[in-house]
Amino acid sequence: MTTDTTTPAPAEAETTTTDASGAASPDGPAALSDRLADVWVELEERLDRVPILRALDEGTVTIDDYRRLLFNLRQQVVDGSPWISRAASNFDIDHFTLRAAAIKHAEEEHRDYLMLERDYVAIGGSLDELRAGRKNLGSEALSGYMFTYADRPNPVGLLGAMFIIEGLGAKRAAGWAARFQEVLGLADNQVHFMQYHQEADGAHTGDLEAILDSGIIDDAAADEIVRCAEVVARLYALQLEELDH
Repeated sequence: MTTDTTTPAPAEAETTTTDASGAASPDGPAALSDRLADVWVELEERLDRVPILRALDEGTVTIDDYRRLLFNLRQQVVDGSPWISRAASNFDIDHFTLRAAAIKHAEEEHRDYLMLERDYVAIGGSLDELRAGRKNLGSEALSGYMFTYADRPNPVGLLGAMFIIEGLGAKRAAGWAARFQEVLGLADNQVHFMQYHQEADGAHTGDLEAILDSGIIDDAAADEIVRCAEVVARLYALQLEELDH
């Protein structure tokens, strides 16, 4: 019998960085993904408490509730492409990948509000009244934050906003549409805006994941992305809580 005297290879050390306090923290896309997942869980918990979504889940939602929801969403959705375009204009050449992605996204989004308007008219709403409407308290706060952030040089943190907004479209919108149809007997042409965003935003979230996993996001940018996601999650829920206010 012989004894193996080969020295075992050392285990690969986990890559870490240190934050401003000197504490070690995990590095790389996996850590960012985990942090964003925590933000998403908190958003889901908050959405479960939003009155109109709770009524939708319980089956007590009315056609007037749905009309109010579209009315309020439209006032914020119409701002989507403009703030994305503004963000694109503030990325310098060193952030070309993000600038190109933002330009492409803005082009794809700039007609979305027209789908919402058609759904609103299809359920008996007035297009003139819809277009004359104003943002509710939450929508004012959300749009104001997005435009202000987009004015920053190289606003990388807005990837966190996209994580929330596109995630809602990809993961929740189609389910909401199906439930509105089930409870209210709506046709596809009355929930098209929500149905469309499952596929469209699913593609956008795939693009976003590719950027987050690309290695171009450093620790400082990751912190900005998570913070922006936290703020946008809270403000998006607020606009659903503050319908008509």
